[in-house]
Amino acid sequence: MKRFLFPMVAILMGYAASAVAEDASLKTVEASVAAEKGCLSCHEGIERFTDGAMIEQIEAMGVDFGDPGGCVVCHGGTPNATTAESAHQSTPAELAEFGGPHTFYPDPGANVVADKACGQCHAGYADRLAKSLMNTEAGKLQGNLWSWGVQDDHKVVWGNYDITDDDGPTPVVGTDAYIEYMTAFIAAHPDQMPSEMKQVPAVNVDEIPDHPNLAGITYSRQQCQRCHVGVNGREKRGDFRGAGCSSCHVPYSNEGLYEGGDPTISKEQPGKLLVHRMQGSRKSKVTVGEVTYSGIPTETCNSCHNRGKRIGVSYQGIMEFPYGSPYSATGGKQPKLHTKNYLFIKDDLHHQVQSRPGNPEGGMLCQDCHTTIDMHGDGNLFGTTLAQVEIECEDCHGTVSKFPWELPLGHGEEFGEEIDQTARGLGDDITPEQYFAEVYDAEDGYLLTARGNPFGNVVKKGSSVFMHSASGLTFEVPILKQISQDGTWKSQAAKVAMSAVGQHMESMECYACHADWAPQCYGCHITVDYSEGKTDIDWINNANSRGDDGLTADAALGTNGLTSAGKVSETRSYLRWEEPTLGINGEGRVTPLMPGCQVITTVIDKDGNTIVHNKTWMTPDAGGTKGLDHAAVQPHTAGRLARTCESCHDNPKALGYGISDGRFMRGYENGFVVDLETATGEIIPSNTQFQSQPIPSLDHDLSQIVTRDGKQLVTVGSHWPLTGPLPQDMREKMERTGLCMGCHQNMTNEELWSQVNSPKFVNNLEHQAVMDQAVHALAKEKSGE
Repeated sequence: MKRFLFPMVAILMGYAASAVAEDASLKTVEASVAAEKGCLSCHEGIERFTDGAMIEQIEAMGVDFGDPGGCVVCHGGTPNATTAESAHQSTPAELAEFGGPHTFYPDPGANVVADKACGQCHAGYADRLAKSLMNTEAGKLQGNLWSWGVQDDHKVVWGNYDITDDDGPTPVVGTDAYIEYMTAFIAAHPDQMPSEMKQVPAVNVDEIPDHPNLAGITYSRQQCQRCHVGVNGREKRGDFRGAGCSSCHVPYSNEGLYEGGDPTISKEQPGKLLVHRMQGSRKSKVTVGEVTYSGIPTETCNSCHNRGKRIGVSYQGIMEFPYGSPYSATGGKQPKLHTKNYLFIKDDLHHQVQSRPGNPEGGMLCQDCHTTIDMHGDGNLFGTTLAQVEIECEDCHGTVSKFPWELPLGHGEEFGEEIDQTARGLGDDITPEQYFAEVYDAEDGYLLTARGNPFGNVVKKGSSVFMHSASGLTFEVPILKQISQDGTWKSQAAKVAMSAVGQHMESMECYACHADWAPQCYGCHITVDYSEGKTDIDWINNANSRGDDGLTADAALGTNGLTSAGKVSETRSYLRWEEPTLGINGEGRVTPLMPGCQVITTVIDKDGNTIVHNKTWMTPDAGGTKGLDHAAVQPHTAGRLARTCESCHDNPKALGYGISDGRFMRGYENGFVVDLETATGEIIPSNTQFQSQPIPSLDHDLSQIVTRDGKQLVTVGSHWPLTGPLPQDMREKMERTGLCMGCHQNMTNEELWSQVNSPKFVNNLEHQAVMDQAVHALAKEKSGE
């Protein structure tokens, strides 16, 4: 039997496990019907998985195995069986012999079996995905265990699985320039680019009394690790998805209901795929009812990217909040999404759809910026997001002084080192794996990522740059150097900030100014209770319980699979969203920070004893700081109008000193009682209780990172040695708080003030004009004119 290698559009897979029919509509069929129609003798009406040469060759291949619909090529099974049970067991021997399914695969995209389904044509993708952060979640584990005091260095050790990079550090995909760049990168950062990972161990509950911080492992296994592509995720609104390749390439709605034509798939039971179609690049069209679309919708990404740094929901412009308003017409609150209520703040300018002000065309998808390596990896093990993601804002927009193609490779991720300034140029071709997607004409050349791979969808044409979205839209990209040359700045402030103040462009991430907001969830209060045999879902147990059919223990609807000892509950102190704090990221650039794993922990052992109560753990950062992490983040909330000069230079919070200089939210180390009290604070009743329990180590606001004399209070980042608060000298140079008094201190000198003051109200523009006159007057005085 010939093995087909055909030009597929995107990863070849079927629907996820929950899409397999469980109901009684699957009936026995006549042998003659089964022989003629194969799988379609029961599933007639199901959507063709895609269109064009891909599905045509799958169907042609299926004919050889007695299945004209081609289902067996991806799913396996016995197409001429007369009952559902027998159809969903074995698979044709010939198919297994040349690398196809070895048994029936309900979800051909699931990890482990994907190489025998999707991998028939997309060789290597399954292995790359297995080693990527979307599967190992190594960075999440390292960061969480750092804050719990379990991890005491930057070295990545743990993942969701035992996994080794057997083929060495050379990437298996990418251009020669990319391979050379990453080989050097891996050598320079061995802690963040490991050659192996170990499955994070289960917790021995007998060790908890002596080592209560090991409860952080239980917290990770039960609460944090459900988003990796090795499992199907929990059965909650907004969290339904397939596994492996199907996590992204098979559409699931937030309601998890099937809206296709397969008579065997329930349309009432949540947890089903939306339709049996592949979503991928621009040419993979999906029709649902009256709507036809292409590309992978943002909400598909958000079935995972709604927690942690929350970049997916932030990109959509929403942030969790506790209230659930406004009310529905019947007086109800919001339906929970990802188990939360949401408040709309403002979506990223790249996301803004036609209904949003200022963007008549529509928005971009996550995949329009993020490359195949950003998502699938390159065959190496990555320990952090920064290590795997190969793109920078400047790759498309350039800088004020250089066009994107004039920038050197590595621009934006210098890690405090001098880099070779040779221009990166343009690409004249895309990489082999990019040919699976829509192929766009190179025009004058493809723009390159910071690591040397072509953006297959971003091209230079004359003096313009165009980005082709997988949605079918095409956008002209604003180029900073062109704006500077043409003098088409939108404001004087923009020209000053980006053109006149060189330090901004040299030392800052673009989003340090252009991130409109960032979700700030201060204080992660966690109780881990091992008493009375309490248990909860353990996602790492599930991930490592895979059967021969590729399904993990959590795959069957109505169950979330395997559990482990302990039960976690969590809440927070308070939420904010405006004007994120600034710090230094792993690349050495100024960046927004957001609260990371700010864990305040209570641990109860198996005998019901409270071992620690509202404890924070110490980290080795800056010689020993509390594990109330502030993490460097690309918030994915970009706006055209950058934050104001005052929001950084006249804002103690931005500098790391906390909201309003850290003068609020004090006294939590003592807790407080609210009841009748004397004027001196003595509580009058004898029967009373704490309104707020003490947090012994919390003698400052959770938004504060450093004191004004330079003492670092909490950890800032856990992955990279350069990550930290703004350095003391930078804070002192930046801060311009109190400048108003430079002039207004003279208001007490009535004679002097009367000579410069206007009796009428002076608006902002007039005020600026007065200060401008003062600057020019001083310049004249110094020049002797």
